[in-house]
Amino acid sequence: MTSEQILQGIEFACPTGAGPLLLDVYLPAAEEQPAEGRTPKLFPAIVHFHGGGWRTGERSSLGPVLDGFGFSPFRRLTDAGFVVVSADYRLSTAARFPAQLEDAKAAVHWLRNHAAEFRVDPDRIFAWGDSAGGHLASLVGLTPGDAATTTAAVAAVAAWYAPTNLATMAEQSLPHAVARADDPASREELLIGAVLAEAPGKAAAASPMGHVTPAAPPFLLIHGTADRFVPPAQSTSLAAALEAAGTDVELLLIEDADHMWVLPDHSQEAAEKAMDATVDFFLRQAHVP
Repeated sequence: MTSEQILQGIEFACPTGAGPLLLDVYLPAAEEQPAEGRTPKLFPAIVHFHGGGWRTGERSSLGPVLDGFGFSPFRRLTDAGFVVVSADYRLSTAARFPAQLEDAKAAVHWLRNHAAEFRVDPDRIFAWGDSAGGHLASLVGLTPGDAATTTAAVAAVAAWYAPTNLATMAEQSLPHAVARADDPASREELLIGAVLAEAPGKAAAASPMGHVTPAAPPFLLIHGTADRFVPPAQSTSLAAALEAAGTDVELLLIEDADHMWVLPDHSQEAAEKAMDATVDFFLRQAHVP
């Protein structure tokens, strides 16, 4: 591996009736050639899922606002010694849930199968996502499957302003919300292909809240208190449920921050705070000093 190498457009899955799904791999700087007889160190890895309300977005982006700030979150993580994989998934315009979760798990499965190629430690594979991607990362962490499918399991999850309970999103919306889950043809209803109030089973199946168990991996949940798209109560509620289940969870609420870390003064202070917390969390989970 060479310094800051990026491998783009790698096919990791091709679901029936859909086109190939692609991912990019961001590699940290290679260590110096180890001494003879010494095993090269293995890197921890993070699989990232993008936002966009499940109906837009792409693997290279954390949204137009964050992209406009010009800071490089994947570079921050590779500089900290992580391999980063950013994966696409089928959007709700092409497939309904659980297709998106199946694709997210396929990306983790792919990385585990290629761990030796990228010198990834299979016991230190983590998931991270923003908004809809945070929802998928949370579900990946909370639904590892049975013994035959644990190749999609992750050791920790970080989720930025993620939907966690589709059934309560509307009632938890802030008074000045831009979007509500019970709006006609909302992002959430497009995801499950049904009106939320008329399909409680589908809403529950697609909600991380409904999958919390004591076996959940450590979580970091970060949310802005002024989020007009995903109510901050979505993160506080999931944090409370994880804590009640006896699992490790950290909750960071960033005052006055809207979705994508927009602040009243238009600075990137909230974005930097969220990124710093995310890097610190993953370093601790990876046991990197």
